[in-house]
Amino acid sequence: MTRSSNAPPPPSELAQRISPVAGVTLAVFMGIGLLACGWLMASGKVQWLPARVDRDTLLHGEVTHALARQLSGTFLAQQAANLERGASWLLLEDTGPRVRQGCPGWLFLTDEQRINRHAQANERAKAQAVIDLKQRLDKQGIDLWVVVVPDKSRIAANQLCGLYRPGQLHNRVTRWSGMLQAANVHTLDLTAVLQPLGDAAFLRTDTHWSETGASAAANAVARRLKDIGFKATPSRTFDTRVAPLAPRPGDLVRLAGLDWLPLSLQPAPQSVARTTISEKVEAASVGGESLDDLFGDADLPNVALIGTSFSRNSAFVDFLQRALGAPLGNFAKDGGEFSGAANAYFASPAFTQTPPRVLIWEIPERDLQTGYVPVEIGRQ
Repeated sequence: MTRSSNAPPPPSELAQRISPVAGVTLAVFMGIGLLACGWLMASGKVQWLPARVDRDTLLHGEVTHALARQLSGTFLAQQAANLERGASWLLLEDTGPRVRQGCPGWLFLTDEQRINRHAQANERAKAQAVIDLKQRLDKQGIDLWVVVVPDKSRIAANQLCGLYRPGQLHNRVTRWSGMLQAANVHTLDLTAVLQPLGDAAFLRTDTHWSETGASAAANAVARRLKDIGFKATPSRTFDTRVAPLAPRPGDLVRLAGLDWLPLSLQPAPQSVARTTISEKVEAASVGGESLDDLFGDADLPNVALIGTSFSRNSAFVDFLQRALGAPLGNFAKDGGEFSGAANAYFASPAFTQTPPRVLIWEIPERDLQTGYVPVEIGRQ
């Protein structure tokens, strides 16, 4: 009798011999995982339910996602994930779900190419939040300046090498910036500033801009403020030093779960000549300010900055202070996304007791359409 060509071939003798071992091994690992998860839940180290549970979170799986995120942070899960990530990279050059490889040596964050749920509603809500904030700050005599940082995958598009960037994202920055400008919010879209620099504006294995991009962005912001006649105070001068080239670890290597590997096995690091900009210390009065002022409000910066890790990388704040000729208050927050740094700053004594004259809000393009967390400004 002839076997049908659609029927699966019978397992080989070797497969039959090792299949019990594979089955037992899988069962042991699953058993260990089940016992570990049960112990974590019973001990209270993992919350069964998030703080907020409603119909929408249940329908879209947010409850199970929250539980999975907690379990993935445990020791056993992290070690297993490290082994899986390392093996996938070494055998298949796979960088995991959050990072994608472009051209040789270039890594990109998948968040930049994601189509977010309720994207249009989220971007409108965030634009309205900025507009409402601007109106409230106006009443306190504070000028709000919004600075939008375009995606790395937009500016360094020549290094994507086949990575797909959805067409729906093409006009995202201009559309959102246009909403703000129509409401008379000072808005600087850095696309036109960084585009001429091309891939030199960003780091190869990091999601953030390079010092070239950060310096260009800082100069553009300072130029816009000076064009309207604003003077940052207290006036200072700065020294600039550039260190020799040295390897710079990339955060995308960490997000890919590969930073635990020996450097020789990780994606090739980028060498960077770090710039250090420091304020000159003078014993006498500076710019007409008395020594008494140095210990009072007269010496506090009249410019404050809120934003994300972009404001904390590649010496952006240092470049901005040098371009303004004055120090500024940096209240940016790593991982703060759209609202994190804003809410922390508006609730702090730095804002409620010594508000600035100008507030710069740096916002990455990739955060424009993500889930919206309301911005709350402290009431005085």
